[in-house]
Amino acid sequence: MEGAADRRIRFDRNELAGAFGDIGTDLPLLVGVILAAGLNTAGALVMFGALQILTGIRYRMPMPVQPLKAMAALVIAHQVSGPVLAGGGLAIGVVMLLLSVTGLVDWVAGVVPKPVVRGIQFGLGLQLASLALGRYVVGSGPTGYVLAAVGLLFVIALAGNRRYPAALAVVALGAIYAAMFTLDAHALWRGVGIHLPQPQLPNWRDIITGFVVLAVPQLPLSLGNSILATRQLSQDLFPDRAPSVRAISFTYAVMNLLNPLFGGIPTCHGSGGMAGHYAFGGRTGGSVILYGSFFVIIGAFLSGSFQEVVKAFPLPLLGVLLLVEGLMLMALVRDLVGDRFSLAVALLVGLIAVSVPYGYGVALVVGSAVAWLPKVRGFSFVGSGTQ
Repeated sequence: MEGAADRRIRFDRNELAGAFGDIGTDLPLLVGVILAAGLNTAGALVMFGALQILTGIRYRMPMPVQPLKAMAALVIAHQVSGPVLAGGGLAIGVVMLLLSVTGLVDWVAGVVPKPVVRGIQFGLGLQLASLALGRYVVGSGPTGYVLAAVGLLFVIALAGNRRYPAALAVVALGAIYAAMFTLDAHALWRGVGIHLPQPQLPNWRDIITGFVVLAVPQLPLSLGNSILATRQLSQDLFPDRAPSVRAISFTYAVMNLLNPLFGGIPTCHGSGGMAGHYAFGGRTGGSVILYGSFFVIIGAFLSGSFQEVVKAFPLPLLGVLLLVEGLMLMALVRDLVGDRFSLAVALLVGLIAVSVPYGYGVALVVGSAVAWLPKVRGFSFVGSGTQ
């Protein structure tokens, strides 16, 4: 846990290492959405980076900006158009703004107990770890296994090392491998130039369609992970400066009211991203600002080569970063070990979240109902001591 002395924004090697803690989650979603929706790459990347920078300045902690996961998955799976995606982002921004300014998000936070939030985090961690092992690490054959093993050794050997952060070693290994074996320098050079965002404003039909098709499925995950779980993790890691759920939902809303104006991808905050930044050394807004600057520079000057850069960097090493992020989220349930009932609720929520359609929404409702059972007269859970 970090104290008041860390309210200042730092730009050192640890913040730089933390900046790459969430890249394994973000890159595949960014690429997938840009291609599926036919977005202007410069607009998507510049906005994604700019919002990271603004968030780092606003919160002065590693409060990440991430693509909306459920929305991105639907766009990629169904080839949803750019205007409908913008409409969905604008719609969920309006919904979240209403929840924030009316205080309804505080009511939601009061209804959903801590074991359910821990379960949401556990489920997300399980998904990230499964994605890392099941898709990233195995995707490159024997060479990929070797790279992943070396990257994991770096993480283990340098765990907690503030002088030589593990994430920088992993990223450096990937950059060296790409430069030697996979990067097409001529293709990279052809994409160099000044690229500006191209706004694509949604009409009312796009907004209504986006609300029904994209925003409604996204909302439960946003409430559970982007708002409640992020608030809980910020309390765990930065107890003296954790923002309120209303503050988090407000900046969530503002981001999605701005994104459609400049061709950006709908975004949120997220406990997974914060866990990733923190796990690799990020302690201030510096890690998020550096991460955002990386995307602004690529979007403004190298967006024509973005896909080439992504293809060149070895996926198994992104998988290592993603695996650490997932394991850190899963490990948060350890503070429930002394309460068997709460631990059971958290594990139930996590399993529901990853195993049923609209899992996070179902888990939020079912988990909250189960967690409130001890308040029912005559209820008892054997071995928990809860009446």
